[in-house]
Amino acid sequence: MTRQKVAISTTEHSSGAPVLVLHGGGGPFTVASLAAHLAPTRLTLAPTHPGWNGTARPPSISSVVALAELYLRELEQRDLSNVTVIGSSMGAWIAAAMAIKDAQRRIGRLVLIDSVGVEVPGQPVVDFFSLTPRQIAEHSYHDPDRFFIDPQSLPPERLASIRGNMATLRAVAGTSMADPELLGQLANIMVPALLIWGESDRIATPAYGRVMSEAFGDGRFALVKKAGHLPQIEQPEATFALIDAFIASTSLQLH
Repeated sequence: MTRQKVAISTTEHSSGAPVLVLHGGGGPFTVASLAAHLAPTRLTLAPTHPGWNGTARPPSISSVVALAELYLRELEQRDLSNVTVIGSSMGAWIAAAMAIKDAQRRIGRLVLIDSVGVEVPGQPVVDFFSLTPRQIAEHSYHDPDRFFIDPQSLPPERLASIRGNMATLRAVAGTSMADPELLGQLANIMVPALLIWGESDRIATPAYGRVMSEAFGDGRFALVKKAGHLPQIEQPEATFALIDAFIASTSLQLH
């Protein structure tokens, strides 16, 4: 059977070592500043997942694993190696799934920012789909008043895009946003993994993140103060500094 070609909408900056930046359920804007930070010195690929922001999602893209396989094929087609894969929230889950399936060993390191995707006893991922917009902000941000946007203030096309993204998130990640087998599989990932967590994250708590980091063969955990589920937005300087230092230190280890 011929594999269906899936179109990927990608922002690409072409220079330096390769980095793949994967957004979470909120869409590409959640990692746009991170991609812009990396772009001047690295080949930075920042795709929009199929189904987000009005893009087409074929039936074959119905799970996080399917997205992981899609991006592994993209790395293969571009013949990229020693790739730094950075993911936020669901994007971090995709990154972990990619590393598990990376038979060609194209991934050199992982950066997972407030990941979801595993089951941790006593620390479930919040039932995101049951929250009101205000509750989403309160669970996602250290300072929700600064970042909350009243949906009633948005134009109809923006509201339609948000609803479409939420529907795609539910279809791909499920309502629990967790794979019961993933935590036990992380020990098989031997590339260095940095797990960055906002201290005020109430979507997936820092305690959840610490358990996840300890499950990796080579995992490190870093807490960002005065940040929630999206530290790259609330505390960009601190978050970018952690990522830059991690990439530099692991690059030296490889040489």
